[in-house]
Amino acid sequence: MPQGYFITGTDTDSGKTVVTLGLMQRLQSQGYRVVGMKPVAAGADQTPDGWRNQDALQLQAQASRPVDYHLLNPYCFEPPIAPHRAAELAGRVIDFTEIKRCFDQLAGTSDRILVEGAGGWRVPLGPNQSMADLACALDLPVILVVGLRLGCINHALLSVDSIRASGARLAGWIGNQIDPAMQQREANIDTLNAWLDLPCLGIVPWLSSPTPTTVSRYLTSSPNEGGLR
Repeated sequence: MPQGYFITGTDTDSGKTVVTLGLMQRLQSQGYRVVGMKPVAAGADQTPDGWRNQDALQLQAQASRPVDYHLLNPYCFEPPIAPHRAAELAGRVIDFTEIKRCFDQLAGTSDRILVEGAGGWRVPLGPNQSMADLACALDLPVILVVGLRLGCINHALLSVDSIRASGARLAGWIGNQIDPAMQQREANIDTLNAWLDLPCLGIVPWLSSPTPTTVSRYLTSSPNEGGLR
């Protein structure tokens, strides 16, 4: 079975890409060959090579080896809207079989693969499928990125309940401060630790210009099964 993680978030803009890049750097510093994947991305710029999503380009640049963009991001849509609607407007169907083919090709030549979702756990990808279904189809343990801001406790608890109800394995959670003026930050983190019943794999503070190396310093390995290793 491929070794890696599926990275989801409590919401859009929770910092999934920033954390995924930091996780890639952390694993690379441990000697692993690491690649990232963003199967579905909505929000892209036209380039000489076609439509490109900035988050996916960052994952491509961080990879331990050259990666074909279309393997890393097989479904890339121009408008920054819900991915199922972007697919409808483009006249395309998000096919899990194609995503799995790309995933297997990337995983086959890497030690670890980190798959970043789009939006939150239950974002629709079609009439009868969601991001949760994709994560379960790839059968990777899930890391939840909690965007640290007002309301994050409720969002985190609901996300964990939904992930567990889907039958996915939870490896842990990572806090990512996205509100520089967040009040009661430490108290919120304490509450999350008490209620989530999951390993905390790191707390990333507010960083005005985060880099993979900087973020990786705030991530910790866990001895628990499914931890970062």
